[in-house]
Amino acid sequence: MALQDKDRIFTNIYGIHDKSLKGAMKRGHWSGTKDFIKKGPDWIVDQVKASGLRGRGGAGFPTGLKWSFMPKPERSDGRPSYLVINADESEPGTCKDRDIMRHDPHTLIEGCLIAGCAMNANACYIYVRGEYIREREALQAAIDECYDAKLLGKNNKNGWDFDLYVHHGAGAYICGEETALLESLEGKKGQPRLKPPFPANVGLYGCPTTVNNVESVAVVPTILRRSPEWFAGFGAERNAGTKLFCISGHVERPCTVEEEMSIPFKELIERHCGGILGGWDNLLAVIPGGSSVRCVPGADMVDCAMDFDSLSALKSGLGTAAVIVMNKETDIIRAIARLAYFYKHESCGQCTPCREGTGWMWRVLTRMAEGRAQKKEIDMLMEVTKQVEGHTICALGDAAAWPIQGLITHFRHEIEARIDSYSARSDAEGAVTDKVLEAAE
Repeated sequence: MALQDKDRIFTNIYGIHDKSLKGAMKRGHWSGTKDFIKKGPDWIVDQVKASGLRGRGGAGFPTGLKWSFMPKPERSDGRPSYLVINADESEPGTCKDRDIMRHDPHTLIEGCLIAGCAMNANACYIYVRGEYIREREALQAAIDECYDAKLLGKNNKNGWDFDLYVHHGAGAYICGEETALLESLEGKKGQPRLKPPFPANVGLYGCPTTVNNVESVAVVPTILRRSPEWFAGFGAERNAGTKLFCISGHVERPCTVEEEMSIPFKELIERHCGGILGGWDNLLAVIPGGSSVRCVPGADMVDCAMDFDSLSALKSGLGTAAVIVMNKETDIIRAIARLAYFYKHESCGQCTPCREGTGWMWRVLTRMAEGRAQKKEIDMLMEVTKQVEGHTICALGDAAAWPIQGLITHFRHEIEARIDSYSARSDAEGAVTDKVLEAAE
């Protein structure tokens, strides 16, 4: 059963209504915020834990549990605590946080205040992706409205001193990794830090810090207003709540839509996108959670529930819920090669496996897309992805490896057919085929 309008958290995701503070209040935002803060940090954290909310930025870590890692005031060593919002939305295919910031920014701002109280933080930094110019302007305008209305700042109406700062990034994908984001916020080169220590102990400016995704924080005020049981009533067990899905590619109507977790893939596409271009028989593959998860063959995706556990069982993931649909007109080898180039370009270069491996994988995959390869290189490429995966400071190495692993696992026959086709043409033209390994060496 599809999510009903009365249950939607993001009531202005398409920018149809008034996005100002006055308009947001009419839609129910900033209602009862002071009462939530009066109930104290422990109550807020317990409510978020009870809701079953899992992080919406890709990893799916339980949000309430993450908040509970922050030091309690009575155990503080004098260092301030910080909340940092990761609005560096750079994952290819993902476009949900930008719609929150430009059309429904008060969901995020109110969520920041409540999350700040829950973690004893009096300051929050929102790190916005470098390319998001209009989004930053809309968000800053909304924050200014809240300061004018005394909803933020020192001695505000809600009873929790709280300052909110917008920091504009410079367009680096790696700054979406939480510790690289903190380095960038501090004015340094955006490179991931070794963990431990974790940000909850040593984060921004060496102080306890929690980094949360935009959507993860923006849903919290509505959870507190409508009860964690209401939120937990959507989706399967361990996959609770509603979720923004960004659907692109070969569908009739690409869109960003809020839906119930665990909705079947076919129902999601039929209800909100009008189906697959060329019909369901024309579906080739789906990347279900942004470019860094493994692609899944269309036949396996049709009846799959769109949630963390169901997609994990298919050796893929929900990620950011950026659903990229590819029909049979797609050259899937070239499509994955393009993603490989993206990760090669965005690698920060700190770790040798990622710095060297991403370029190597892209070059080999580019040759495979043309057919200029030997079949034994397919296994060699798979082996290199395993040498990159899990051997880097951050998850960019994994993100670069997984799309290629998905391609080889499910579409090896396509690569082999491409190589056979090229070899047949080369033999017919009298070309020498035993030199195709040179580019890889």
